[in-house]
Amino acid sequence: MSEFIGSVWWLLVSLGVLVTFHEFGHYWVARRCGVKVLRFSVGFGKPLWMRRDRNGTEFAIAAIPLGGYVKMLDEREGDVDPADAAQAFNRQHVFKRIAIVVAGPIANLILCVALFWLMFVIGRPDYAPAVGQVEGLAAQSGLARGDIIVAIGERATPTTTEAGMALLSAALDRSDVAMRVHGDDGRETVRTLRLSKLPAGIDERELLNHTGLIWRHQLLPAVIGRVLPNRPAWGVLAEADRVTAIDGEPVRSWADVAPLVDALGRRGGEAMIEVQRGDDRLGFPLTPLRGENPETHKQQWMLGLEPAKGKPQPDAVLRYGPIDAIPAAFREMGRQTQDMAAMIGRAFSGRLSVENTVAGPITIARAANDNARHGTAWYLQMLALLSLSLGILNLLPIPILDGGHLLYYLIELVKGSPVSERVMAAGQFVGLALIVSLMGLAFYNDIVNNLVR
Repeated sequence: MSEFIGSVWWLLVSLGVLVTFHEFGHYWVARRCGVKVLRFSVGFGKPLWMRRDRNGTEFAIAAIPLGGYVKMLDEREGDVDPADAAQAFNRQHVFKRIAIVVAGPIANLILCVALFWLMFVIGRPDYAPAVGQVEGLAAQSGLARGDIIVAIGERATPTTTEAGMALLSAALDRSDVAMRVHGDDGRETVRTLRLSKLPAGIDERELLNHTGLIWRHQLLPAVIGRVLPNRPAWGVLAEADRVTAIDGEPVRSWADVAPLVDALGRRGGEAMIEVQRGDDRLGFPLTPLRGENPETHKQQWMLGLEPAKGKPQPDAVLRYGPIDAIPAAFREMGRQTQDMAAMIGRAFSGRLSVENTVAGPITIARAANDNARHGTAWYLQMLALLSLSLGILNLLPIPILDGGHLLYYLIELVKGSPVSERVMAAGQFVGLALIVSLMGLAFYNDIVNNLVR
């Protein structure tokens, strides 16, 4: 229940912030252009709270928190007092109407930059893009354990988040990518990951798992969580011991333990198991025992150890100073805009399924809750991406959206007169159908991705 409540709460907070900034953009520019604003509402339906300012504008918070609106004086929507006619929206010059309409999306883009700036100043905790294990395509490219990936293509990769996004974009396009790598020896080399060899038909969400690249933080540390009774390590090794070497071979993660124990068992005899216990380095002679693995039900050589569970602590922080964070925020918005445009292009071309492109309120709510749990910087990043998405979506030339109104006004500029009421009504009908279809797809994706799978 706590996860449900948290998801609903962070969804409402996110929508509240985004809608307020979007509608404030319309409101602020409308007032500067001399248009009378009748109501500024966050949410739809019956107002739960409302107050009126000295200019006669009603500020309201409504019962249905899934959007908002700014209602302006307009002769097309009702009778207007002749004394106020000059303040009506429809009486304004087309350039003023364009400015008022575009102000909402621009407010979202400004908010996006501000949120990215704040995220960079606070610092987003993350993991270093260090290679933990390679197989398949990653091994064929020459990547090795301990390599630090500095850049993928032209994109710098200070953390695994940036590296993952760059890899996913290339994997979706089945494009080979050059990776600039710092090796264990301190030298910098360029490796080419042949993502063009990825097989067809893989679910987009599983693509990165097929690159053969496993990050260091994804591997369990070689810390003992439990010693099984009546096994070789019982009474010798202890919980919280960190295994550092087996028979002289270094152990860097729990994934190294089973292969080294198996090799030791096949060789026969005992060998030294080295562990870190507190501040002490200790060594114990142990001989593996062959038995059945309770998870796989297969025979294997074992010492009787289980790993300690738990998530590894972040070992990298994406942070800039207040001044350096300004250009970094603009660069991030530009990069994310390119990524979104590419995703839309892939969806239209069929290279990306729409079920992984359009997200609904359930997905957004869960993402908001998860990012909030990770910390302020992660939540700010998600909010910035939502603000960017809202700004771009509203600029699409679909009637009902801001972009649709802009299209009408651009046509008016070309032809010298407003678009007819009949054309606008037909456009509104088409736009409403498109929006309802998009919302239906979003809810369908939510049900399939979050409730069925």
